[in-house]
Amino acid sequence: MTNKTSLSNVSSIQKRQRLAADEQRPLFHFLPPANWMNDPNGLIRWQGAYHLFYQHNPDNPWHERIQWGHAVSHDLVHWQDCPVALSPTEGGVDKDGIWSGCAVDNDGIPTLLYSGVYPQVVCLATSDDGLRTWHKHAGNPIIAGPPPDIDAGSPWDFRDPFVWREDGMWYMLMGTRIVNEGGTVLLYRSHDLLTWDYLHPLIQGDRNQMEPFWTGTIWECPNLLTFEEQAVLIISFQHHETGKLLYTGYFTGTYQDQQFQPESLHMLDYGGHFYAPQVLREDNGRYLLWGWLWEGRPQEAWVQAGWAGVMTLPRELTLRPDGKLSITPAPQLQTLRRRHWQIQDVNISAGEEITLPEAAGDTLEIAATFKPAAGAAFGLKVRCSPDGAEETEILCDLAHGFITIEREKSSLNPDVAHDLPPAQQVVRNAPIPLAEDGLIHLHLFVDRSVIELFINEEITLSSRIYPTRPDSLEVRVFAHDVAVDVTTLDVWQMASIWDGDGASISA
Repeated sequence: MTNKTSLSNVSSIQKRQRLAADEQRPLFHFLPPANWMNDPNGLIRWQGAYHLFYQHNPDNPWHERIQWGHAVSHDLVHWQDCPVALSPTEGGVDKDGIWSGCAVDNDGIPTLLYSGVYPQVVCLATSDDGLRTWHKHAGNPIIAGPPPDIDAGSPWDFRDPFVWREDGMWYMLMGTRIVNEGGTVLLYRSHDLLTWDYLHPLIQGDRNQMEPFWTGTIWECPNLLTFEEQAVLIISFQHHETGKLLYTGYFTGTYQDQQFQPESLHMLDYGGHFYAPQVLREDNGRYLLWGWLWEGRPQEAWVQAGWAGVMTLPRELTLRPDGKLSITPAPQLQTLRRRHWQIQDVNISAGEEITLPEAAGDTLEIAATFKPAAGAAFGLKVRCSPDGAEETEILCDLAHGFITIEREKSSLNPDVAHDLPPAQQVVRNAPIPLAEDGLIHLHLFVDRSVIELFINEEITLSSRIYPTRPDSLEVRVFAHDVAVDVTTLDVWQMASIWDGDGASISA
């Protein structure tokens, strides 16, 4: 396969400039200068700056011989492209790819721990020049494979180290599977990040368990979050037999004495295009999360476009009184707001649909509060063409108790998949979390081909859409069989995080 847009020999600014005219390419979500991106990696705040590493193929828009891309931000919004941080070493243990991992501060030494392939092993690298260049440990791999009593398959699945400091020791989670049993997260301990002792499985899945949803047969990208007496374990689920990525969920529970006791399981994002998130814990205890939004169009379209994969907006995570995660967009994103328009106290009659001409656009933030009657079905439509041939519908259906992103008319391109594969149908409809006052708050970001939706600071849906018509810009509000009150609806046009020619603002 050849890629006519291969840009490996030009600068990141030139790469962004060449792709800037693509009307599907987001303007305020992070994505590389060109080509392929998947998981966020190595999130760390270093000397006041945020560093984002990510799975990257800098040469082609498909997953192949992955490296670690790198970007830095001083405000959590605008990013500067940095040189590729880690590349495979010919003849080395990571010769076939640098897969996911994390970053830690080891007494002033920035340290990356990552998955080398093949076989899948744990490797380490350090920097002595402020995260600009990295030196791989001469003794890699620091963990040469899963423990002998864990049958992780042949070849084994053993990847995505997540590391933290606790009581003077380092601890590591590894994602894996146990053949014929299910996905598993393993726990390790070390005093120096180099020599690791395997402790035990922190949690083990059951491939036959279907409630509240199926957790697949491989568990990837584990993240452990602690909130005083409570803990949250985030895991991405995969189906080994088909190789299909499924979705990401989280267990709530307690973590004490190197033991995790799960209490409940929840979906982290219901949109069907969200996977492999990673968290960053700041010094003040705030958790920020980024996830990978994969494409919803065929690979031929990626090749033609010259890019694939987008990062979510940074999300702030806190713990609700009921033990579930509260998920909100990072407040720093408000600096991107530009022209503002608002309506208040509007009643939408049963069967009515109202176009909001002042709100039209393809890079928007929308905050809407609805006061619904029992059994109402209502919501928003975005990226609408004037004749309704293209539109994406945000539907709240109280009669059936769900909210969804209807993509059946999102694109007139017949090659764009409008529905999710059968294995992902569990994330088609999200439960509606009602606020204590009975209101429904929708916080929506539209960024060309990206939709991110936050409902009552608890449920999120992230999806991809690909409108074909340049006039698919209208915003509408609607009600089906029962009237609904819109108490407030705010719309902001959002600024690009890149300048007019496509280069990074801070580059």
